[in-house]
Amino acid sequence: MALETRIYQKENQLRLGHMFRASFKDLISSRFLAKQLAVRDIKAQYRQSYLGILWAFITPLFTAFVWVFLSRSGTVTLTDTGAPYPVFAFTGTLIWSIITESINAPTASTKSAKGIMSKINFPKEALILSGVYKLLFNTGIKCILLLFFIFFYGVGFHATQLLFPLAILVAILFGTTIGLFLTPIGMLYSDVGKIISVGLSFLMYVTPVVYVIPKTGIMKTIMEINPLTPLILTARDLILGNTPAFFNYFIGIFVGSLLLFSVALVFYRISIPILVERSNA
Repeated sequence: MALETRIYQKENQLRLGHMFRASFKDLISSRFLAKQLAVRDIKAQYRQSYLGILWAFITPLFTAFVWVFLSRSGTVTLTDTGAPYPVFAFTGTLIWSIITESINAPTASTKSAKGIMSKINFPKEALILSGVYKLLFNTGIKCILLLFFIFFYGVGFHATQLLFPLAILVAILFGTTIGLFLTPIGMLYSDVGKIISVGLSFLMYVTPVVYVIPKTGIMKTIMEINPLTPLILTARDLILGNTPAFFNYFIGIFVGSLLLFSVALVFYRISIPILVERSNA
């Protein structure tokens, strides 16, 4: 029987379009693996914690409580928000926590699978999708508590609230895109994670998370330019039944995130195998 003959030729694999199609294909095909990794990580996360799943509520709830206390005690004087302040503050801190988690998720998922990547060949895009699955799980839990706030403080139901999940998905897309660009650097230098943490803490105070945009001054200009502002405000306006004030900017962020995500996906695909090989050298 004649043996099959194959001829291998070197091809240019660094074409952006080719790399994106291959990466997107692996992203879709690795859904099952990503789900298994996410389930494993979620179980491990809450199994080793005494408070378990309650930690998903604690961070945004505690941050909102601090600002509600400062406001009601007169320690901090805040401009009228046009809504019950506990709802306003909790909605802002909840959305902020989702954005920060989505920025950190790609790095966390990649680092946790570092040992597996050096031994098993699998689509690295599964780690990205795994991080998104965990984000959606934690976000769903937080939104249950948000529903309690909405009805307890009399905000009630508005048709715009049906669009709130879409605004959250855009926030996750934005954060994940930023996280993908930062992951290779974070894999090389542990200082990057600390810098991100400090930077996000600062950004929170120049983003209308727990207070409204000032009517005048330099902070007004900074907040209006800040790309995180339309993500926070649009999601909150939809929850409160208001017309989104930064809707056009929000759409621009969405389109820009989609375009940058394709670039970030290729950047991640190229860089991660190199970093894994380097770490094992």
